[in-house]
Amino acid sequence: MSENSKIEWCDHTFNAWIGCTKISPGCDHCYAERERASTALRVVWGAGNPRHRTAASTWNNPKRWNARHGEFFAKHDRRQRVFCASLSDVFDNAVPPAWRMDLFRLIGDTPNLDWLLLTKRIGNAAAMLCEIGLDRLPDNVWLGATIVNQEEADRDIPKLLAVPARVRFLSMEPLLGPVDISRHLDYCEKLDKHGISRRAGGQHIKCDKHCGISWVIAGGESGAGARLMHPDWARSLRDQCSAAGVPFFFKQWGQWRPAADATNEQLEAARAHGWVSLDGAFHDASDERAFRPGDERVISVGKKLAGRILDDVIHHALPSDRPTTGSAERLPGRPGPQSRTVPHDGGQHA
Repeated sequence: MSENSKIEWCDHTFNAWIGCTKISPGCDHCYAERERASTALRVVWGAGNPRHRTAASTWNNPKRWNARHGEFFAKHDRRQRVFCASLSDVFDNAVPPAWRMDLFRLIGDTPNLDWLLLTKRIGNAAAMLCEIGLDRLPDNVWLGATIVNQEEADRDIPKLLAVPARVRFLSMEPLLGPVDISRHLDYCEKLDKHGISRRAGGQHIKCDKHCGISWVIAGGESGAGARLMHPDWARSLRDQCSAAGVPFFFKQWGQWRPAADATNEQLEAARAHGWVSLDGAFHDASDERAFRPGDERVISVGKKLAGRILDDVIHHALPSDRPTTGSAERLPGRPGPQSRTVPHDGGQHA
């Protein structure tokens, strides 16, 4: 799926600058701080440290991708997606406003690209856009907020919904707890002036545009010291998206994956195993008193081997998906669990 990026849901990554400050529980094991580009340039993470603007050659890359639109579209029948920014945050207070203005000028100069701006600082977005003279994001921008737990969902999703954007999405990775986002999935910006969906209140206002949350990405944490994700947390998000008709993308299990449907290769490669409770607590089964209802056995195998199959289905739906079966794939020869039916709706989710 990715051409110049290892990230499964985009084709390219672009960083106008490098550097950031940890502000969320999701930042605790930040991969960006350890990336080769960060260490090679000796970028120091944290408050009070300057951000590093990337080279002119890096800034020219989106223009090259934009020029290749016809070739790419003919091959893939869709536009290119650019993730910005994987090694920084567009709405970081430590970034000079002039840099941000340059970035949005570049976005305007590349109308054939869909720019996915993902931030942990969604509360800064409206004011910073106003600061550079924008009252609305360009139509080729998808605005996303990182949400890792219920507290962040309750605090930040309303802020995301308050910023006018053609596409709004959530990146729920690393998923650190169960999260209920159902009332936000039904939000309609034209009908719900106070940020509360009247559909969720039972009035059943029809809105098929997904002008609230258009897409949800979910995944577990990877790397050293990765925190566990209970499989039911991911299943719940899948089911909430299914009920609302919102595309769902399951990106990865991360370091840990369920043991129940693991392959022989995964079981043999397991570096550790144990049980995860619905609240995320881990125990190794040495004490029977530690078991609680809902506990699920998990194994540590690393991101690559853990894969991204959720209940025998690969979920890779996107807001731009057409009504085909290509956005969710059940593995051949592996029937799904008898206790769970995976719904389909126009190929947008499963």
